[in-house]
Amino acid sequence: MANENLNTVSAARVHIFDIDHTVVRKTSTEYFTQMALKEKVIRLSQVSHLCIDWIKYKLAFPNNDFIENTVKKLSGLEKGVLERVSASCFEKRIKPNIYTGAKNIIEELLKKGEKVIFATSSFDFIIKPLEQFFGIEGSLSCRLEYSQGKTTGNLIGYSSFGPKKKTAAVEWMENNAINPQDVSFYSDSYTDLPLLEYCGYPVAVNPDSILARKAKKHGWRILRFKDVLG
Repeated sequence: MANENLNTVSAARVHIFDIDHTVVRKTSTEYFTQMALKEKVIRLSQVSHLCIDWIKYKLAFPNNDFIENTVKKLSGLEKGVLERVSASCFEKRIKPNIYTGAKNIIEELLKKGEKVIFATSSFDFIIKPLEQFFGIEGSLSCRLEYSQGKTTGNLIGYSSFGPKKKTAAVEWMENNAINPQDVSFYSDSYTDLPLLEYCGYPVAVNPDSILARKAKKHGWRILRFKDVLG
């Protein structure tokens, strides 16, 4: 197992972290969906297709538009309710499942004054409490469109899953005059290979089998986290 401290981290000066299975033990959207279903904020019929998308992902045939397709079924949800559920979800489910290794690295980088953001396919209202927990701003995530305080069934822009995460990150780097060779990107998933290959310091965290093979082949740093805050 790789050490979980800053000595394992590259000389990069800008650091981008995926969230699911990288900073948090499971997926932030899964935690939120479970709580939203329990509180009857959303219906099972609105998200039941995600089981098929998960199988496709595990078989390495991901549906890169699954988020857009899901959002179409989520119109009419109140923004305030989503934010309330996400705040409760963070305290009860996400925060206890933050990897201590990831937390230590992020906090040390921030202590050094280096730039840290998240890049995730999760929604902005779900990860906002996580940003606040670390004191991070300006992360890249999926953003729902609202009209009169309710979801319209559309995203603002595009989702940040797979190759579209790279598109969002490249745009962010260009807008902030950041050289990708100065950037480290931490992720667990083969779907993030486009962005991992683009950044100067790719780091595989708890990698799936496809990413693990790629990381070993190219000599990328590999970190494995187990302990969580609890």
